[in-house]
Amino acid sequence: MKIFRISLFFLILLSPIAGWGEYNSPLYLEKTTIYIGDHPLLVEVANTDESRQRGLMFRKKMGENEGMIFIFPNEDYVSFWMKNTLIPLSIAYFTRDKKLTDTYEMAPNQTQVLYHSTKKVMYAVEANPRWFAKRGIGKDAVLKIEGRFVGK
Repeated sequence: MKIFRISLFFLILLSPIAGWGEYNSPLYLEKTTIYIGDHPLLVEVANTDESRQRGLMFRKKMGENEGMIFIFPNEDYVSFWMKNTLIPLSIAYFTRDKKLTDTYEMAPNQTQVLYHSTKKVMYAVEANPRWFAKRGIGKDAVLKIEGRFVGK
């Protein structure tokens, strides 16, 4: 009986750890609405190393006007790839003063192509394919986001 209790104790103690892996537990990120020009987009905020590295990996779908904003702690040249990203995406890069510099269409689940910013940026926004093009959003469009969101 004592062995059963000890076994049960360790089973209960260790059970929350079972299944935890690099990508098995979901990240619950704060959501907010940003605007690019006059166009609203509901985004998850990726402003930590962990959330920026995970991004939209393993997602099977995303709402029409949904996406993710990546906020970096410092302005720098950045690159994205589509490792373990199952859906095609558009990406737009924005400078510290929130002006759009580049947009790219990214193919799903490939690691051969990197999508580089051509200027130092502080923000990247991922949305559904052609989201920016369909709305006529081009170079120097302005990103609007609450000031409380900062890169960490």
